[in-house]
Amino acid sequence: MLQTSSNFHQPNLFGNDLLNQLDCNDPLIALANTYNWRELETKLQKYYVNNNGRPAKPIRLMAGLLLLKQIENLSDEEVVLAWKRNPYYQYFCGFREFQTALPCHSTELVKFRAKIGTDGFNEIFKLSVALHPNKKINEKDIIVDSTVQEKNITYPTDGKLAIKIINGTIKIAKKHNLKLVRTYAKEVKEKRIALRGFRHPKKIGKAKKAMKRLKTIALELLREVKKRIPKDLRKQYRKAYVIALRVLSQTKNSKNKIYSLHESHIYAMAKGKDNKSYEYGTKASIAMTKNSKIIVGVVAHDTNIHDSKTLQAVIEHSSSLRTKPIELAICDRGYPGVKTITVTPSPNNTFTQNETTTIAIPSAPKQADTNAQKQTKRNNFRKRASIEPVIGHLKHDFRLSRNFLKGFIGDQINLLLAATAWNMKKWINIFFWSVFLGDLELALLAIYNLWKLMKEKERLLNLLLLKNQF
Repeated sequence: MLQTSSNFHQPNLFGNDLLNQLDCNDPLIALANTYNWRELETKLQKYYVNNNGRPAKPIRLMAGLLLLKQIENLSDEEVVLAWKRNPYYQYFCGFREFQTALPCHSTELVKFRAKIGTDGFNEIFKLSVALHPNKKINEKDIIVDSTVQEKNITYPTDGKLAIKIINGTIKIAKKHNLKLVRTYAKEVKEKRIALRGFRHPKKIGKAKKAMKRLKTIALELLREVKKRIPKDLRKQYRKAYVIALRVLSQTKNSKNKIYSLHESHIYAMAKGKDNKSYEYGTKASIAMTKNSKIIVGVVAHDTNIHDSKTLQAVIEHSSSLRTKPIELAICDRGYPGVKTITVTPSPNNTFTQNETTTIAIPSAPKQADTNAQKQTKRNNFRKRASIEPVIGHLKHDFRLSRNFLKGFIGDQINLLLAATAWNMKKWINIFFWSVFLGDLELALLAIYNLWKLMKEKERLLNLLLLKNQF
């Protein structure tokens, strides 16, 4: 049930107001005062009911915890504990007095993510873009690139998956008190040891036989459990049964392989990296403005499509947050074949007709190009490289390198939160340097006044010496 909130704050008789004890120039406090929490609460109210259940935690508290988690690169458990210890975190989440208890259990964040879903986090992302001036958001040129958002899974092999199916089947049998003819525990242990010889030329034959035998054992256990389990429980395990059969039937050359039993939607991508041949997860497209480096669009893709086919979705998402159309999208050579993208206006846009975005890809200069046109293209493609370090920061600073959230919805939420954290961190850096430069200007002014005073003293001293000479 949605908890009613009020703007009225009654001070504590026995304690000081939290803001009186903190540095008002701290960037986190400035961000808390600038971010439009009221609009966020209004947008997310539709995911709550007003007459059922116990009062929920405040929306600002839950959204603030998730934003702090992403900005500071913490886990759910760590951010809850850090909130208790950090008064700046508490002010950011809307509290005006220091709290000594935990704000909530870490599982409440899981439930909040499931409650508001992708659409709710898209609203949070929109408000992070709105922190920046409209002039920077509506730059006519954007830069687009794609990366891989890896899932939190072990390196997939047929042996690992077959053993997981065997263990999972035995676990289901024990849960429902199903008596199996055999559990194959001793044989599975032997075959697991034999699998280690796949890379040895003298042991590869034995390893292949072990792999074949493990698949046979898994199929036998699946059939036996399916035969013995009650009919009213079969529907509960139907999806897992289908996934297990697909895993046991796939070969080296099979298409649409399954690489994880609990994350069956992920796929393998060969990025041509020396340190990592394949990455397992989902593809993510990122669009940012060319000069101000604000991320204005992100899209996660549930299928492994070519980069050129991802442009339509990411440009449409970017256009929905702007009031002016995108004229040019600068990409790398991985986006061949697409010259223009037609965008249908959304309710937020001021333009009412379909707009065309030109796709620019590095290529040899045309003979008809003037020197100015060649230099403009050269500058654009030099600017294009600036998205690479941004992706690096998203991965290593804002939790995009390894996604711990479940399902494809988790991929979308994690990507939106990472982009939101980047936009907020960029705003924090701008605020910090503006305060620092403001203090620097005062220091320079003081130094200049001191210099003028010394010059004046020197002039008076020279006049005095000159007067004494006469």
